[in-house]
Amino acid sequence: MNRKTLIATAVTAALAVPAYAQANDLNFDFYGSARVQVESVHPDNEDVLDSYTGVRDAYSRIGFNADYQFTEGLTLIGQLEVPFDIANKKVQDPWDQDVGEEDGQSRDIRVAQIGVQGDIGTLTYGQMWMPYYNAISYPVDMFSTYYSGFATYTVFRRQDTISYYSPDMNGLSFAFAWSEDNGLDGDDRIQLTGSYSFGDTTVSLGMDDERGDNDSTIVGLSLAHTMGNLYFGAKYERFYSDFDSTFREDGNTAMNVYAGYTMGQSTFKVMLADVESYGENVVHLGYDYQMTDAMKLFAEYYYEEETAAITEERGGRADWYGTAPDDISGGQVFAAGMRYDF
Repeated sequence: MNRKTLIATAVTAALAVPAYAQANDLNFDFYGSARVQVESVHPDNEDVLDSYTGVRDAYSRIGFNADYQFTEGLTLIGQLEVPFDIANKKVQDPWDQDVGEEDGQSRDIRVAQIGVQGDIGTLTYGQMWMPYYNAISYPVDMFSTYYSGFATYTVFRRQDTISYYSPDMNGLSFAFAWSEDNGLDGDDRIQLTGSYSFGDTTVSLGMDDERGDNDSTIVGLSLAHTMGNLYFGAKYERFYSDFDSTFREDGNTAMNVYAGYTMGQSTFKVMLADVESYGENVVHLGYDYQMTDAMKLFAEYYYEEETAAITEERGGRADWYGTAPDDISGGQVFAAGMRYDF
């Protein structure tokens, strides 16, 4: 049985409860988010990739959450979320357009998970957001365009994953994940995180063990702090490996600092990052205007010293590898768009 079939079977099983339960106790929460931007992209080396102006999707999706309470303190939960690339008119992630099962996630699914939630924590199986990303990378992944989230070494979501999140224990919490075949060279991937929250501050430490022939592991530390209308986030990542080249080279680091300030319906954002061998010096500036509860307008400026996110028009990861990224040598992007949540 292939992985897509396993996920589909798991989701079906999660929802296959008795009819009376569906009528009385099974809750569904349907949601969606349409996100699209107009961008002006200017690579540093236009002999390799021309500048262009075009439309790009900014991670639109549609899905639902479901829950069914078995007993007091024990709830069955499930989630299914599908991406929709508006610009390319396809069911796919706008970056991972070429993703197949060998890449560790399903191309036409963002999230497909089932699990149980209770007083002793949350246990889930399927394709999901990974604990290391949630604890270490998310505190600085706060922008609205397609270019949000690139300044990190870890993966976002992987299938065939089992994760456990502990309950909050006086501010202290832990998470663990085992992801089958989603490490390097066909190895399993293991993640472990610990977080401590006190007041308006959360500090997290995490490990993302990719294993593989070169024994690659990412270790990360993050900080998130809220002070009134001001939010501050920071992270530090370091590779420990036997690699002596590529972005996984032993000793490579990624450092980010982010600040966001909300004033009425406006939010101003800035992030500075240094991601060795994957973008190098990165500057990301943004402005969001929350017109209504459902509608947001945004404008951003993104700069990378070396190529990490810039691709051909409406392209993705496959185009990134196909256009000699070392020769593109980074560039800058001006983008503006809208997000409508429903």
